[in-house]
Amino acid sequence: MSFALFLLILLLVTGGVWALEAAWLRRWRAPGAKQPWWVEYSVSFFPVILIVFLLRSFLVEPFKIPSSSMVPTLLVGDFILVNKFTYGIRLPVANKKIVPLNDPQRGDVMVFRYPEDPSLDYIKRVIGVPGDRIEYRGKRLSVNGQPVPLRQVDDYLSRERMQFSRRYVETLNSTPHQILIEDDAPAFVTPSRAFPHAANCNYNINGLACTVPPGHYFMMGDNRDNSSDSRVWGFVPDENIVGKAFFIWLNLNELGRFGTFR
Repeated sequence: MSFALFLLILLLVTGGVWALEAAWLRRWRAPGAKQPWWVEYSVSFFPVILIVFLLRSFLVEPFKIPSSSMVPTLLVGDFILVNKFTYGIRLPVANKKIVPLNDPQRGDVMVFRYPEDPSLDYIKRVIGVPGDRIEYRGKRLSVNGQPVPLRQVDDYLSRERMQFSRRYVETLNSTPHQILIEDDAPAFVTPSRAFPHAANCNYNINGLACTVPPGHYFMMGDNRDNSSDSRVWGFVPDENIVGKAFFIWLNLNELGRFGTFR
């Protein structure tokens, strides 16, 4: 059971008891009699649960980075905030969009439900929007036939693996961000299985080229050679979008990590 569904059930149960207490139960108790424990707890916790539910469903949701696929932008253990309304207001649990607002843009860091298992939340960078032609050949990215600007900076030392990786600044849709590329990793990518719209992609020994179908997005991790992303499992449909990641508020291993990121 997802946490969102658990929170909704808790809200309905406590809210039902709260309404029952306000409309009927208290009238039948003797004057001065204590509330039953289940009524007392429900009435006390209902307002708190309601506030948490509304904040988490429509404003911001906390998220913890579980893997190194977004290094160096996001590190393992980063606690981040995800804006839930930037890309439109959605029904809780069902995730159905009811109020369209903005569309994801190339360069956004986005949280979404993993297409192969929607119970899992993934986080990657938006590389291609509907209609884009994405090419990743020889570890160089092109969008709609135009190479994405890339410049090398100082190498990055991974504390987990205790090795250096080449670090670059990539500018996608006027948004600069850092990426890592491993010199000794192969350029060839193998898809995990046949995914929806797989015919839109062409793979060869140097990489791949894909045309993003309507209502879908092409996602990649910033740690390019250590990320399972759209190159492997395909496109992310709009209905899987959770929100836009925008703020690091804590990392217990690196207490200085705090603030917005790109």
